[in-house]
Parts: sequence; structure tokens; C-alpha cells
Amino acid sequence: MTDGLPADGWNQWYADDVAPWDIGRPQPAWVDLAQTETIPGPVLDSGCGTGEHTLLLAERGLEVLGVDLSPIAIERARQKAERRGVAAEFAVGDVLRLRDLGRTFATVIDSAVFHVFDDPDRARYVASLANVVQPGGIVHLLAFSDQVPGSAGPRRVSQAEIREAFADGWEVQRIDDAFVEVRPDWELQRPHAWLARIARTGSSPRA
Repeated sequence: MTDGLPADGWNQWYADDVAPWDIGRPQPAWVDLAQTETIPGPVLDSGCGTGEHTLLLAERGLEVLGVDLSPIAIERARQKAERRGVAAEFAVGDVLRLRDLGRTFATVIDSAVFHVFDDPDRARYVASLANVVQPGGIVHLLAFSDQVPGSAGPRRVSQAEIREAFADGWEVQRIDDAFVEVRPDWELQRPHAWLARIARTGSSPRA
């Protein structure tokens, strides 16, 4: 987990097989969500990595598109879908330019993407989401929290920062305690996270 990188940077994490978030199974937070909440489709998995969460929801019959900046991650996600016989769609794309997809979604899941951005790109990301989330649609956001000690890993995020980022045209309906499962060789194990449920209340921006 690191700050925002160009595609080559993210590719290198996967090429070297050192990405601590790539655990080979869905995050427990998303498994619990899929079991306890109704998730309407179509669904966008924003920053899907190697596709575990896209596949989790597709296996439940949802129409899901997984988008990631890393071609290596997307190719691995497609291979998983083929091996498992799951009908899921994947595309290489920039989550800061989701409007380029030409599609809208009832639900977006963000598994540890929001926290990689600095302040300017954080604002760009929220605007990008606004372009593709249908009115009344929901963003489920899992982010490294400010309760994680030390400085290893990505930027910490407070509840106040989430609420501030989504203050215009959104309603932060709930922020729950959660954690992020990571590979066993990473120095932080089960770091604390926030799991936010955010509803789109405004219309899509023009720009």
C-alpha cells in the first residue's frame, strides 16, 4: 500500500508479487457486506486489483465491472474469472477518469483506493465517482484509518476527512469500524480501517 503511482508503479507491485493488499481472497469487510446488505447492480469495483471483489459479487449474480490502472492486475483478474467460470468484466482504466467508461452504476465498491490519493487527487477522485454513480447510488469505501499507529503503508484517513471529501452532492450515511487483511509478510497485520456507506444525492457533474 503506497501513495498514488503511475501505471508502471502499480504494475511493478504485481510483477514482483509484493503487493500486501493482494491476499488471494476477498477482504472480510466485503464478504460481510455481500452477506448482510442488498447490493444493487450494476456495480463498479474501483481499483479492483486482481479481481477478488469483482468476482465475489459476480458469483452472486450481479453485473460487475472491475477497473484498475495496472494491466498486469487486470490480466490476472481475467484469468481468475476464466478459471472459476465466473462472468465478470474487467477493464484497464484510470479511476480518476471514470467518465471515460461511458457508463453509470448503482453501486461502487472501493477497497483501499481512496486513501492512496493526496488532497488534489482525492478531490478529483470524488468528482470522478460523481460522474458514474447514479442518483441515489451507493459508494462503499474501505480506507486505512487514522487509528493505525506509525507511518508504514498508505496515508491514514479520519472520519472527518471522509465526510469532508463527500460533503457536496453526497450523504455519508454510516462509517463503521473494519480492518484490512494483508499478506503475512507485511509489517502491519489487520490494520484498522473505516468502512463508509455514502449515497449520491446530487446529479452528475458536467466536467
